[in-house]
Amino acid sequence: MAFSEFRPLDEKVLIEYIRATPSLASKLGNKFDNLTIKEVGDGNLNFVFIVVGSSGSFVIKQALPYIRCIGESWPMTKERAYFEALALKEHGSLSPDHAPEVYHFDQTMSLIGMRYLEPPHIILRKGLIAGVEYPLLADHMSDYIAKTLFFTSLLYHNTTDHKKARMNVVFSDPYKVSQYNQWTSPYLDSDAEAVRGDKALKLEVAELKSLFCERAQALVHGDLHTGSVMVTHDSTQVIDPEFAFYGPMGFDIGAFLGNLILAFYAQDGHANDQNDRKAYKAWILRTIENTWNLFDRKFLALWDANKDSGDAYLPAIYNNPALLQLVQKKFIKDLLHDTLGFGAVKMIRRILGVAHVEDFESIADASKRAGCERRALELAKLLLKERKKFQDINEVISAIQQHQ
Repeated sequence: MAFSEFRPLDEKVLIEYIRATPSLASKLGNKFDNLTIKEVGDGNLNFVFIVVGSSGSFVIKQALPYIRCIGESWPMTKERAYFEALALKEHGSLSPDHAPEVYHFDQTMSLIGMRYLEPPHIILRKGLIAGVEYPLLADHMSDYIAKTLFFTSLLYHNTTDHKKARMNVVFSDPYKVSQYNQWTSPYLDSDAEAVRGDKALKLEVAELKSLFCERAQALVHGDLHTGSVMVTHDSTQVIDPEFAFYGPMGFDIGAFLGNLILAFYAQDGHANDQNDRKAYKAWILRTIENTWNLFDRKFLALWDANKDSGDAYLPAIYNNPALLQLVQKKFIKDLLHDTLGFGAVKMIRRILGVAHVEDFESIADASKRAGCERRALELAKLLLKERKKFQDINEVISAIQQHQ
């Protein structure tokens, strides 16, 4: 072990740590001259260092025992690094093309060493703001989501293995007066007040919160927004599963699709005389549609190929192909409804809660920004309250188009 107790990293400490850690030193060819070290954490939670040498590179991520941008007055468990390392390894084994390889984990230092996703990889959210199309995004993300959710669920595992593996600002603050809430004021003041007074909305949120807390369906990423995906035109890598837990599958799918919907509504704020962004908005809608439809197809293919493996639907009971097909159809429809619900609460909290998204925040004109946010908010409220009426993703796309 390099260090016997926790120490926050700086460049000097990091070099000392790398020299004392064979699994990291070997990635650099044991050459420590002319190392380039850059701290690139967003300043909120973790230290993130990019380390590049003449013979190799990697990223070091260290979880701090407090929220970095606030300080020690807001403590946070550094054990999240342990769960992130577990999730990265598990998801990486299931979808190796779409999760960075873990080279090293140190529980004492709450530290992970992993593959450096070199340029031209960028955060997907920034690509969406810039209007860049990624032709393989839907295929890659549907593959990652289908494999990580199916193979960590009872559709594949037996009950004993599933239990052995088990390890809020989303459902509460936006629906009450909270010191942490913020929105584009004064433009959205009445909208925020309407959400706080919407009894039907709060009933739906309560149901989803119960699902979130009680349904250990699969090992979910836990924070699968467009800031947790790095992309090029032919590569898609999912990062930062530090809030991974066994929960409802729809929480991950909803987070990703909900953030794509936010990106859709933000496009009008980024449009200009040279580019009205209409073609790009159409591409985002196709990506939402394709991601769900490809996920549906791949997930059911995995289920069919492994129908004798899991304890969820025992072959001795569900041995009739017609019955299994009915079970699968209901499962996917329920999952769509969960996805829409969780996606909607994610959207609402990103507009009225403490943590906003760059998609909207980068729109300089506050009035224009508020207009984009209001349309997204109205759609989110509709999805949340009416989610069980939607029969397929095409109806969701139609609803988005009607609320733009």
